[in-house]
Amino acid sequence: MTYFHARRVPGAFEEVIERTREALARHGFGVLTEIDVTGTLKAKIGQDFRPYRILGACNPTMAHQALEMEPHIGVVLPCNVIVQQTDQSVEVAVVNPAASMAAVDNPALLEHARAVGQQLEAALAEL
Repeated sequence: MTYFHARRVPGAFEEVIERTREALARHGFGVLTEIDVTGTLKAKIGQDFRPYRILGACNPTMAHQALEMEPHIGVVLPCNVIVQQTDQSVEVAVVNPAASMAAVDNPALLEHARAVGQQLEAALAEL
């Protein structure tokens, strides 16, 4: 089982980030956090790095359901989505929540994670 799903998306980096936010929103996800990896690495260790952003996406209803099933599942929430510049294009990748949740001995949670993953993949497919 792969831990992520990705696709190359045409467009400029910042434009793809905005389109990614919009696609996530259409599937019930808001972006709770945004980490500018490029800026952080430059500021903290003086290293240049390609444009790379981590979006912490959350579907509140699905997150609530997961927390009801497994009170410590918050250690792997929210669902991370990355947008990164590659040599030829911009790539968007979404986490496969089922890969993370497979470590938890809770079949209902694993099934729930698959449903979350389907929504993330649907958002990715729209880009």
